[in-house]
This record gives sequence, C-alpha cells and structure tokens, in this order.
Amino acid sequence: MKNHFYRWFGRPMRQGSVSTGLLKFAAIAVAMLLSIGAYAQDKTVTGKVTDSGDGSGLPGVSVSVKGTNKGTQTDATGSFKLNNVSDNAVLVFSFVGYAKQEVSVGGRSQVNVSLASETKALEEVVVVGYGTTTKKDATGGVVALTAKDFNKGVIASPEQLLQGRAAGVQMTPNSGEPGAGINIRIRGTTSIRSGNGPLYVVDGIPLDGGNTSEGTDGSAGVGTTTARNPLNFLNPSDIENISVLKDASAAAIYGSRGANGVVLITTKKGKSGQSNLNFSANTAISNNYKNYDVLSTADFLKQATAAGLDVNNKLINAGANTNWQDQVYRTAVAQNYNLSYGGGNDNTNYFFSLGYNDQQGTIKNSGMKKVTARVNATHKLFDNKVVLAVAMTTSKVTDQLSATGGDIGFEGNVISTAIKTNPTYPVYATDGSYFTSGTPSFRNPVSLLNQYRGGAVTNRTLMNISGTWNILPNLSYKANFGYDNSDGVTRTSVDPNTPGFATNIPGNQGYARIANRYLTTTTLEHTLNYKLDLGKNKIDALAGFSYQKFENQGNYVQANYFVSPAGFDLANNINFVDNSGTNKAYSGGSAKGMSELQSYFGRVNYNYSDKYLLTATLRVDGSSKFGANNKYGYFPSFAGAWRLSNETFVPKEVFTDLKVRAGWGVTGNQEFPTNTSLATYAPNSSSGGLQKENVPNPDIKWETTTAYNIGLDFSLLKGRLSGTVDYFNKSTNNLLFPFAAPQPDVATTRWSNIPADIRNKGVEVSLTYQVLAGKKLDWEVSGNATFLKNEVARLDVSTIQTGNLYGQGLSGAFIQPITQGYPLYGFFLADFLGYDENGNTKLSADKTYKGSPFPTMTWGLNNSFSLGSWNASLFINGQQGGYVYNNTANAVLNRASVKQGNNVTNYTISSTTGQAFGDAPVPSSFYLEKSDFIRVSNFSLGYTFKLPANSFAKSLNISLTGQNLLLISNYSGLDPEVTNTAATRNGVPSLGIDYISYPKARTFSLGINANF
Repeated sequence: MKNHFYRWFGRPMRQGSVSTGLLKFAAIAVAMLLSIGAYAQDKTVTGKVTDSGDGSGLPGVSVSVKGTNKGTQTDATGSFKLNNVSDNAVLVFSFVGYAKQEVSVGGRSQVNVSLASETKALEEVVVVGYGTTTKKDATGGVVALTAKDFNKGVIASPEQLLQGRAAGVQMTPNSGEPGAGINIRIRGTTSIRSGNGPLYVVDGIPLDGGNTSEGTDGSAGVGTTTARNPLNFLNPSDIENISVLKDASAAAIYGSRGANGVVLITTKKGKSGQSNLNFSANTAISNNYKNYDVLSTADFLKQATAAGLDVNNKLINAGANTNWQDQVYRTAVAQNYNLSYGGGNDNTNYFFSLGYNDQQGTIKNSGMKKVTARVNATHKLFDNKVVLAVAMTTSKVTDQLSATGGDIGFEGNVISTAIKTNPTYPVYATDGSYFTSGTPSFRNPVSLLNQYRGGAVTNRTLMNISGTWNILPNLSYKANFGYDNSDGVTRTSVDPNTPGFATNIPGNQGYARIANRYLTTTTLEHTLNYKLDLGKNKIDALAGFSYQKFENQGNYVQANYFVSPAGFDLANNINFVDNSGTNKAYSGGSAKGMSELQSYFGRVNYNYSDKYLLTATLRVDGSSKFGANNKYGYFPSFAGAWRLSNETFVPKEVFTDLKVRAGWGVTGNQEFPTNTSLATYAPNSSSGGLQKENVPNPDIKWETTTAYNIGLDFSLLKGRLSGTVDYFNKSTNNLLFPFAAPQPDVATTRWSNIPADIRNKGVEVSLTYQVLAGKKLDWEVSGNATFLKNEVARLDVSTIQTGNLYGQGLSGAFIQPITQGYPLYGFFLADFLGYDENGNTKLSADKTYKGSPFPTMTWGLNNSFSLGSWNASLFINGQQGGYVYNNTANAVLNRASVKQGNNVTNYTISSTTGQAFGDAPVPSSFYLEKSDFIRVSNFSLGYTFKLPANSFAKSLNISLTGQNLLLISNYSGLDPEVTNTAATRNGVPSLGIDYISYPKARTFSLGINANF
C-alpha cells in the first residue's frame, strides 16, 4: 500500500494543519481502494508461444506487460509464467525474426500465442511509376524510405529527409544557406550541358524542375546567387514516404525525363476510422561548424612587418581590434510549427495540414520563412465503383538574401571580406559612418551586410484532381489532372555611397533590380489498369497517355543613379531616379518559353508461381523541343527476377527471401532550353532591329542513357539480416550542346548532338541487421555504400572548358577541361614543385590530370535504439577517393594577400614556409586536396510519455536532435563536401571547386509532438 501511495502521490505532505491532515487521510483512503482493487484483479497467467508455421515451441520469447517493467521469457518448450497480472492487462510477445504481437488478457489465466515469421518487410508497399508494388515483387532498382528512415531536425525541403540514407543517391547542398538548392546525383553524373538532377513526382504529378525564382544576376557587383530550392514549397512534415527509382528498368516509365533517376514523393492521407489531430513544434539554434582561423591583430601586424609594410601607417594599422567574422556571423534561431488533422470512414478520407517555418541563416540578414497548407481527400461513390481524389498544397516562401555570390572577384562578398579585412580596422569611423580605408575597391564587411538588400518571395500551388472508375473487379480507369503554378519576385538593391562600389555601380549612386519568374505546368493523364489472377499466373498491365504543357516566363527592370538618401529601400521605389545624365538609368527585359510533352506508355508485370517475375515497359515521348525529324523518342525497358527462396533447394530455415534481379532500359533527358531546334531572334540594342541568335537544327534529338543492372535481394536469420547488392552500368550519348554558329551564318549559336559516351558504373550495397530485438533494448543497424566510377569514354569534339577560378590574378583560369578518357570535371593542373631561391612558386611545364571531384565511395551508417519509453538514433556518413580545389585559399588566403594589407589564416603562414610575400597566386596542385570525410550527421534522442487512458492526448513525445555534430577531415577549408554552381563556364557545370562558400552549421533542436 505504501508503494502505491508514493507512486500516485509522491512524498508525504508536511503536517501542521487540519486541511493537510484531511488531505493526507483522503489520499491514503484512495490509495487503499486502488491497492485493494489492483490486488483483487491480479492473477497468475501462464501460456505457450509457438511458431505459426510448424507449431513448435519458441524459447527465449520476450513476454511483457504493456506499460510496465514486468516481464519474463519463454523456456526451452516455449512456456511462460507471469504473476500479478491484472484482468485488463495487455501482453506483448516479441522475438527476433517474428512479428510482434499484443494480446489482451481479458480475465484469462492461460494465454497461448502463435507468432508468425517476420515477412512484413517483404510485403511493404513500394511506390513506383503510375502504381505500386511490394518489396518482394519489385524487379527494378527501387529504394523506399518512410518516416522512420528520415533524417531528423531542421529540414527545409523533402530531399534532406533522405540525404545519405539511400545507396546510389548522393546529395550535396549548394551551400549552408537556408533554402539553398541541393545537388542530387543518382548513380552518377550523365550529362555535360543538360540537367543532371532527378525528376520529381509529387502524388503522381511530374514537376517541371525549373527554377521558381530568380537568383541575383551579378549586376549588383556582389556576384550571382543561385535560385532557391524548387522543392521548398513542400512541407517535409506532410511526407508519408519517398521512393527513388534508380535504374532504367524502373525509371523508363517516365521516358525522356528519367535519365537521371526519379524521386517519387507521396504525402500523408487520412485513414478510415482513425481520426487524428497532430501538433508538432521545434526550436533550434545553429552556429557555423567552423570559421576560418585568421590571424589575430598581433600576428597580423607581425606578418605585415615581415612583408615589408609600415605598421605605423594608418592604412596598415588603424588601431582597432576587430573580429570581422564575429561581425557578420551569428547564432541563428529556427522555429517550426505543424498542425494536421486526418481521418475518415469507409467512404471518405481526409487530411489537412498547416505549417510555419522560420529559419535564420548564420550570416546576418539571411534566412527563410515559409507558410504551407495542404489538403488531401478521397471519396468513394456507387459502392466503391468510383473514387474521387484531390490533393493540393499551397505555400509562400520568403527568402532573405545576403551578398554571398560565389563568382565575385577581388572586391569580395560578405564572406570573403570578413575573412580578409585588416583586423586593425574599426567597423565605424569617428563620425559614425562606415569605416573605409580610402581605397576605392575596399568593402567594409558590415557595410556590405547592411547596405545590400536582397530578398525573394515565391508563391506556389500544386493541385491534382483524379477520378478512378473500377469498371470490373480487375479493370480500372483513372483520369488525373494536375496544375502547378508558381510566381516569384526577387528584389535586390545597394544603397548609394556604399563603400567599395565605385567601380561596379556607375557614379556609386545606388542600384536596384526587380526580377519576376512565372512558371506554370499543366498535366493531363489517362491510365487503364488490368489485373488477371489465374492461380500460378498473375498479370498486372498498365496503359496510359500523358500530356504536359510547360510555360516559363520572366521579366526584370533595373535602375541606377538614385538621388534618394542612403538607407532608402530602392527596390521598392525604383522610380526615384535621375535621367538627366548621359548614362542609361534604366534597363529591362523579358523572356518567355513554352514546350509540350505528349506521351504514350505501357507496362506489363508477369508473375509465375511467385518465383519468376518479368516486367516490360515502353514509353513513347513526343516533345516540341526537338527538331522536325526527331519529334518522338522511344524508351523501352525489361526486367526480370527469380525468387530463389521459393525453390525447394533453398533452405527455408536460412533464407526468408532470396531474389536475383536483372534489368535493362533506355531513358532520356530533355532538360535544356526551349526552341533550341528553331531559329530564334533577339533585339539588337545598337541597330534597333532584330538579330539572329540560334541556327535551326531539324535533326536535334534526345540525350539517351542506356543502362543495365544486376541485383541480389536477401533476407536471412528469420528476417534479422536483410540487404541488397546491385551492379549498374550507365552509358549516355547524343549529348546536347551549343556550338558557335557555322560561318557565314550571322547567328551566334547552333545546338547539336555530340557523338559522345559518358559512363557511370558501380556497385551499391545496403544492409540492415537487428542486433537486439525482443528484449528490453532494441538495436537495429542499417548501412549503405556506393562505389562509383565516372568516365568520358568518348567525346568527338575538342575539349570543353569549365571549372572557372575566381579572385585577383586568377580571372579567366579554368581547371576542369572535359577530356576523353577521364572523369567529367577532372582536375588538370600544373604540379607544385616548391619555391625557388627568391621564394617564388615553381611549377611543372604541363598541366596533367590530378584527380576527380567524384568520390569513389560514399557511405552511410545508422544505428537505431529503443529502451522502454526512450528511443535514439545515430547517423554517420562519409566519402573517400575524391578531390576538392580550394579556390578560397588560392585567391583570398594566400601569402601575397598580406602584402596587400589583407588578413590570412594561420594555416596560410604555416603551410607556405619559404614563399615570398610578393609571390603572385597561381593555380596549381598545391591547392588540390582530398575531399575524404567522416561526419556525425544526425543524432536524435526521444522520450514518449506514458499517458493514462483518459489523458488529454493519445501520445506525447519530446526529442532532442543534433545535426552536423562532428566532421573528421584533413581538408584545410571549412568543409570538403562542396558543389559550385559559380564555377560554371559558358553554361557548362562544374564540380568540386570551393570558393567562399556559405558555411554549414551545427544545429541543435528541441521538439515536441502530440497526437490527440
């Protein structure tokens, strides 16, 4: 009784009043009644646990009373005994390799249970193109992830949920800025000039994939910034599951858009009889994981003296002690709130959600705010003969942008000026204005932070309405209409008299630009599905028609020569300009493109005796983008699987599942500008007439990727160990590329297909092992690894140049010529041979291949734990075998910078012993470093409260999550995992060049999730 009293009421009350005594007496009386009731109902329960397959007793099965610490294990015969079990208790039976089962005692004294072998994982539904299958019946290279597999913490867009979690899928954020795009490659990079990102399909609607907002174009003098992530409009909390179609046999159903893989995103829907109100909230703080270790004021003056500078000169020693990185960086705060309600009955299901996200960037004056709303609903009519469905999401994303353009020159952006600015300079002059050294190109980092304004607002709505007619039990027809509309406006301004802009903005009288982007995609699809079950023979056939119309237009207006005072919001008052000067105050422009895609497709799945599985797919795409002689492309694929585990010669006690797969297919790529096959014209600003831009090419056609895949799926030890191994080989040809127009044509460009062959081949491995299960502690380990080799096997044109370097003395330099026989974006550099007697750099005469930006191996390892009400997960990932070029060190953090009065890092001084301060920076192998790393990417710890039956909530969970907790790498820069859109040359992408990238943050978040 005493134990019951303390359990319910805690420590005894203090004596000293009549009311206290009465309360104590009442509490004891209630506790006695509860104790008497409990003991009156408690009993001894016995029973036996058997295998549902052969009826044999199962020893070592965990038998516990749900919600308590009371439990036992079965003996050698499968029998168990539990004392003091209440009549309304629920017993939980769990054992490795078997499905967990919960059984109500219901007043019984004997409870016998039969456990089934754990095959649920094999029956999990996997979303594929225009349908679903089960994991055991999949013939193609498909990976499916659900909420339990997703990354935790501050997640801005759906792709981040699966970063590092899927073999063959490499994701690298373009920067650490909130809302920045993510570079995604599925089984390698296939194209030189066209898009390399996957096709995204949300609830069955293929997205356009284009930018929904404009990035800054560089005319403001702070470099270009990339457009925002086009998937930011989705709320990650609304995602039910994500499937990735990796090989051609799986992706060919999307034909001309499937060459780079397909990511299928399915959102949450209401469930019949399960009304559920969910609220979740989390707050996070972020700091840069790492800042540059620049010289202190004392060390800077010491090095300035060594460089021959006069430290008594106020331009070298202004007397202050400023940490410029502290001036521009901050501890960022993020808040995220989500509210959803779902449920339904036998005829109607519904799901509604609202989301709000406010994420600050670690650079001041940068961040992202997002508001989203979603509704999903289905309704059945005429005894389930007709099913109507609607799915709609709408969002408003507001981005605050800082001056972080990556292709800026020696003047610098916020990041580079914070690194290099003299630490003896103060932030403000004695008169309160921003301090300036008097040098026309000098930019005060804080001035650049505050006097540059950038922002983008993007509104987007994605809607699809579908109707399914179940004509016969095995025949159905579905019509699907989708509408995707977005409009984005980007505003950029630089206040007049901002230090350091005299050379970029004429007269240094301010700058303003407004750029708009409108994107609309209309989709109409019809599909017919037929299923036939003849015992051992099963057929699932699909036929369909799809039509998509893509409209993309933009316009901008730009102005200079403002007469308004500093601090005026120029982008919102662009009419206040002075046109009296001889220079042009206004400029503007617009463009519009439209293309159509008409497709016919079909797929047949054949299953014989659950042993032999065959899939055949054909898609025919017709696109207005292509020439008159090649309007249609044909994309077939075939795949087969043999389930060996259903053969008599495979021991069932060892293998729960064993399946070999093979597939072959052709996919295409049409992610390139509209009207490339036609003659196009543009206004000539000097003559006032029209000027021909593009030479027509009626023979232009798709880029095509031919791939084959061989795989093995297995599950053994009664499902305790499962995994997949795949070998893939992809070959991309007919590459699309713009060339200079042939003479004597007056046009500038002619698009054509290059006779070329880009090869990607490799091996993927995924494993999951239940280390502990059915006991107090559950522990599951899952890992994946990808081994990849990329090569330009054929290139029947001269070398294509890309990989621009930036910074003073490096303009025009490029280091990644695309060359036959080497990987795409391979680094070609002169060898660094040390320093001569004068301290000047010695280089080899020739530039040779030094390495690839593609890692030869990427991997991820996740550990999941649960202990009672506690759960935890730890995710680690890494890569090896690739290289990164440190353009930041080459351009900003070199010893010659000290001679110019700029700061550098301690690493600069220690790593360049023997170099003269006057040695000019040049590209060389000295700045090429390995990109190997190991990262503790995600750790999450959660606790689920045990709530009484009449509680205000069904469940309540709190969690603590850490992201980017630890980075182990020998790279001298901030982070070896980089992409570089800024290093593009003539529209040809680049990879692996690190130049003043927005730093990645370490983030800690505290969250709460409640179901009502």
